[in-house]
Amino acid sequence: MAKRKNSSFLDQIVTAKREEVENARKAVPVKILQERAEARQSLPRGFEKALRHSGIRIVAEIKRASPSKGDIQPALDPAGIAAAYEAGGAAAISVLTEQRYFKGSVEDLRAAREATSIPVLRKDFIVSEYQVHETASLGADALLAIVRILDDKTLKSILTLSAGYGLDVLTEVYDETDLTRALDAGATLIGINNRDLESFDTDIDRAARIAAGIPAGIIAVSLSGVGSTEDITRQLQSGLSRFLVGEALSRNSDPASMLKSMIALGGTV
Repeated sequence: MAKRKNSSFLDQIVTAKREEVENARKAVPVKILQERAEARQSLPRGFEKALRHSGIRIVAEIKRASPSKGDIQPALDPAGIAAAYEAGGAAAISVLTEQRYFKGSVEDLRAAREATSIPVLRKDFIVSEYQVHETASLGADALLAIVRILDDKTLKSILTLSAGYGLDVLTEVYDETDLTRALDAGATLIGINNRDLESFDTDIDRAARIAAGIPAGIIAVSLSGVGSTEDITRQLQSGLSRFLVGEALSRNSDPASMLKSMIALGGTV
């Protein structure tokens, strides 16, 4: 893992996640997870493929809470909101499964996927291969890999193992160093976080700056801080057309209409 100057809270999350994974490994050995993953009932739905279609493509996130915002919609119905997202034209759905800090769960992921026909991303702090087997066993179509919390060997192994299961990986970066490491590891789908995971400061222009260094053929997705049609328009002008939208949709009483208004801005990008 790369060293960070001010990383106490992020390290706290990662430390807790490593402990959680170790406890899970004792309760459910990796061999059992592998058997469950190989026996999954449905094939992955093609998360990256869905983002490669033309026009504005939005990954709509189911998000109950966050460390920076507190409770967002703790009592949301994951199946109902997932269905609304699909009706609104979302390209895919992201589901927070981290429980301690984001109040998510794997049950939210299962409910969202069962209620829809579009790809579902497991958004969590993936720190080991064990969680890749777990993600496949849950029936997800993709997972998030955060470069900043992984060393190069683990990042590469997560990408490779995911590909073996047919899972796509949204590889999250924050700066140019992260991007170089992601590309060197073979990432083809890059999520650029506009929010600093350490300070929680957000700058939605960050994605455009980092995306300028992404080679042709690699998909860039703007993550965090995109919450309005104005934000979408601003980023479209910078050449971005793929977004993950979470808090704003989770808070909205009519997320389908909100999605439709955002997607309509693109025409045929």
